[in-house]
Amino acid sequence: MAAGELKPGQLLPPMRELATALDVNPNTVAAAYRTLRERGVIETDGRRGSRVRAKPATTGREFIRVEAPEGVRDVATGNPDTALLPPLAPAFAWAAAQGDREPVLYGHAPVDPELARLARAELDADGVPAGPVAVASGSLDAIERVLAAHLRPGDTVAVEDPGWGSLLDLVPALGLRTVPVGLDDEGPLPEDVRRALDSGARALMVTARAQNPTGAAVSARRARALRAVLRAHPHTLLVEDDHGHRIVDLPPHPLAGVTRHWAFVRSVAKAYGPDLRFAAFTGDAVTLDRVRGRQRLGPGWVSRITQRAVLRLIADGAVDGPTVAAAYGRRRGALIAALTGRGVEARGRSGMNVWVPVPDETGAVTRLLHAGWAVAPGARFRIGSPPGIRITVSTLAQDEIEALADAVASAVGPSPTRNYI
Repeated sequence: MAAGELKPGQLLPPMRELATALDVNPNTVAAAYRTLRERGVIETDGRRGSRVRAKPATTGREFIRVEAPEGVRDVATGNPDTALLPPLAPAFAWAAAQGDREPVLYGHAPVDPELARLARAELDADGVPAGPVAVASGSLDAIERVLAAHLRPGDTVAVEDPGWGSLLDLVPALGLRTVPVGLDDEGPLPEDVRRALDSGARALMVTARAQNPTGAAVSARRARALRAVLRAHPHTLLVEDDHGHRIVDLPPHPLAGVTRHWAFVRSVAKAYGPDLRFAAFTGDAVTLDRVRGRQRLGPGWVSRITQRAVLRLIADGAVDGPTVAAAYGRRRGALIAALTGRGVEARGRSGMNVWVPVPDETGAVTRLLHAGWAVAPGARFRIGSPPGIRITVSTLAQDEIEALADAVASAVGPSPTRNYI
C-alpha cells in the first residue's frame, strides 16, 4: 500500500489464499489484517472481504489545499479575524500569578472549579442537560476521546457531508467507518440520519451552529425531528460540536439527553484564538468518567494556567459575542447577497464561511486563483456530496466583496437549482 501497488478501494485476497501464497499460518495473516483494520488502513465488509480504504487514514485532507502565492488574496484558511480576538497577555499574567500563589500539583482537581461552574451555567442557559464538565486540548481532542470511550475499530460513525475535514480524517484514523449524512441550512437531514442509524451506525456527529463548511445551524424544528429519530435509537453515541459559541447570534438547539450516551463540546478557538487549544465539554456520567479516566493515563490534565486564563477571559467579557457575530454576519450576508445577485447559489446561515456549489471544483479553484483569490477546495470537506468551494469571510473588507463576487461568478457561472445534500 505504501508503495502504491495496492490502490484505495482495491480488494485484498482472502486470508487463507494469501496464507497459502506466502506459506505462512492463516493466523499470521489474520493478525496482519486485524492490525491494518485497527489502524484504519483497510476495511472489512463481511463476506465481501477486505479492501484498502477508499480514503486511507494516512491521507490527510489538510493536504488538499491551495497555497496563496504572493499577490493572491487568501480566503481559504477558516481562521477568525485576529482584530476580533481579545489580547491574551493580561489573562495569562493573572493566571500565572494565581499559579504562583497556589501551585497546581499532582492530585489536584483536573478542572478549575470556578471554570467548571461558569461553563456549566452557560450550558444550563442553553438547555444542555445536566452533566459533569471536563476540558480537553481543543474540540477535536475532546471528540476523539469521546469516540474512543465507546467505539471499537470497525464501528460506523454517521458524519455530516460536507463536513469538517479534520473530523473526516479522524474517524478512519481511529479505525472507524464513516457513513455520510446530508444536510441543509437547518442541519442534518432526519431521513439520512434515520437511514444511517437503521443501517447500524453506532455514533452520530452533529454541528450545532456555524457548520464547517456550509454554515448550517440546527433549527428548533430540525432539532425536534432529529430527537424523534434518536429516540428510536437510544444506544447511539451522540456528539455535538458547538464551536460557534460566542461568534454566532443564533441560539443552539441541543439534541443531548435523548440517547443514553452523549457529549456536547465547546471550543474557544474561533472566539478567543486557535492557539489556546482549549475546549470544555459535558456529557452523561459514564462517558465523562471514561474520558477523564483515560485522560489521567495520558496528559493527566489540561494546564490549569490555560484554564484560569480562559476563565478570566470569559469572566471579564473579553469577547463581545453579539458584536463578533454581527461582524461575521455582515460580511457573510453581503457576500451571499452579491453572489445571489449574480445568479450564483451560496450558503452560509451562520459562522464565518460561505459554501458555493460548483459544477467543476478544480476548474473553479484554478480560475479563482488566476483571478487573484485563493479559496478552499470542497474536496477537503466532502465524502459523496456534490462539488463546492468554501470561502472564509472573516477578514473580508466591504470594498472587496463585489470584486470577489465578480470573480466567483466568472469562475463558476450562474447556478442551476442544486443543493448540497
